[in-house]
Amino acid sequence: MKTSILRNGMLVILICVVAGSALAQRGPGGRGHGRGKGGPGQGQGQGHDRDHADFRYLLTNHQKIKREVRELPNGVQTITESQDPQVAAKIREHVYWMKERIEKQQPIRMRDPLFAELFKHAGQIKMVTENTPNGVRVQETSENPYVAKLIKEHAKTVSEFVKRGFPEAMKNHPVPTTRNEVNQREYIHPVIQHYGKVVQLPDAAQQPRPESKICVDLTKGGDADQLNPSIEKLARYVNIYQGAGKAPASVQIAVVLHGDATLCVLNDDAYAQRFKTESNPNLDCLHELHEAGVEIYVCGQSLIGKGGQPEEVVVFADVSVSALTSLVNLQTDGYAYVPLLK
Repeated sequence: MKTSILRNGMLVILICVVAGSALAQRGPGGRGHGRGKGGPGQGQGQGHDRDHADFRYLLTNHQKIKREVRELPNGVQTITESQDPQVAAKIREHVYWMKERIEKQQPIRMRDPLFAELFKHAGQIKMVTENTPNGVRVQETSENPYVAKLIKEHAKTVSEFVKRGFPEAMKNHPVPTTRNEVNQREYIHPVIQHYGKVVQLPDAAQQPRPESKICVDLTKGGDADQLNPSIEKLARYVNIYQGAGKAPASVQIAVVLHGDATLCVLNDDAYAQRFKTESNPNLDCLHELHEAGVEIYVCGQSLIGKGGQPEEVVVFADVSVSALTSLVNLQTDGYAYVPLLK
């Protein structure tokens, strides 16, 4: 599956290089027209392999391709050519089939935001192609100003494909109208204030799912006079579920502290006496986590082993028999295991 995805990524890039358009794309099923060298009716697997070989050849030989872009009020005119007769022939062949793909609206490279957005508006794009002695001339226009802007941005991206080859092919390309929004994104603290800042990404993949259950295994320590970074990461987990996605999602989070993190749950007096500090720098964040519904457990075996006592543990944390039993019990109850270890 991983290889297939990579190959699809390469397919799109090479179509774009030769044709100057992001619209030479197939849908998620990877279906082409089954035509070209094999003629009409060519099998899907054969067509895919043929395209992959041709596109990879062109991308490998990107330095032999020259490209000119002239912006028009409503789009672009591009000339893509090569002095190498074989490369020039491949350019013409793929541009021909690209035009048909536009008309049939069969996309590929839908993971790339710019390409996906452009193909959504394929019906509003007019594409005219003309063979040149060494390649092809393509004119892409749209009466929709927004689509025309997408066409122009795509033309710049394709020029980078020609210039850089495979390295540019591995990149995602943002939709131009969202670039300012991306630059203006601000960190927020939906639930845990002052700790665990997050950025909202409502259109990203793998959105937080309601009713999730997370068991955090925390053993990592830190400087005694500073907040343990892993405890702040817990705050980020809470904020992710409550504000980083498209909508807040309910979540149950339990944390089990042991190892070097054990004594982070001591009350201020016990902690200050142990580490010669004014107070416990972890308690403010831990208390906010408790108020947000996070269950806090400390391993009793680690606590005693490090010279602590159950009565020295802050009131909103629970001493468990052991980290082992806590982690096993929580996972038996359906919690997903997330380690924050050394």
